[in-house]
Amino acid sequence: MASAPQAQGLPLFYNDLQPLSSDLHANYKIRRAETAPFLAKQHAVPLTVEEFPLVQRYLPIVFSMGDEPVPLGLMGLNEGINVFFDADGKFRENEPFYIPAYIRRYPYMLARLRPDAEELSLCFDPTSDSIGDFEEGEALFEDGKPSELVQQVLKFNEDFEIAGQKTNAFMKELKELGLLMDGEVSIQPDGAAQPYIYRGFQMIDENKLNEMRGDQLRKIVQNGMLPLIYAHLFSLNLMREIFGRQMQQGAVAQQEQPAA
Repeated sequence: MASAPQAQGLPLFYNDLQPLSSDLHANYKIRRAETAPFLAKQHAVPLTVEEFPLVQRYLPIVFSMGDEPVPLGLMGLNEGINVFFDADGKFRENEPFYIPAYIRRYPYMLARLRPDAEELSLCFDPTSDSIGDFEEGEALFEDGKPSELVQQVLKFNEDFEIAGQKTNAFMKELKELGLLMDGEVSIQPDGAAQPYIYRGFQMIDENKLNEMRGDQLRKIVQNGMLPLIYAHLFSLNLMREIFGRQMQQGAVAQQEQPAA
């Protein structure tokens, strides 16, 4: 159900990467995107721990499977289903909603131009419709220097990298404490012969959390992990809301019938 971003090759959403250059992209502009086609069939988006307090109000927060799990915000309970964005990548609602930073970062990201490079360079996905040699839009460079907009983009990406490091530390601590377990959610709609079962993600084991030693509990209180853990646990109640949206949109996968 919850897939981690691609472990090899390009990150989730990115089709290509080019370093931003005042020589090659002197005439490039950024134009406002009205839709996000790359989100249309994306059901899970990576999160940073700093976002948990906001995300918990809108999306279930889970953790991907595998040896290196990452936090994910669920926009659907099935692969290829996004209940918040339509087939064209247009937001369905007029009500408030939190857009995760990973989405807002696209089509930019910081990357090493060479494996041995110490510094990260600002890159972009040239296949994106929001950046290019357009007539309209905001200029990337002014008199050969990065515009104020580019400087803002760079700052956002630098902050995102720092948040990513904090997230990695949080996940490492969760693993060392043994607090993650395989997750399962059972939802029984009215009139259904059997419940819908969703697996394929990890979650915090509340029993282990409640049984932690005093020194361990003191540590996660002092380092700020405990409120983040509870934000995750509280957010799981939104699973049923996401399921309800899928039902309304006719996007609930057929259940497998039990063998006769």
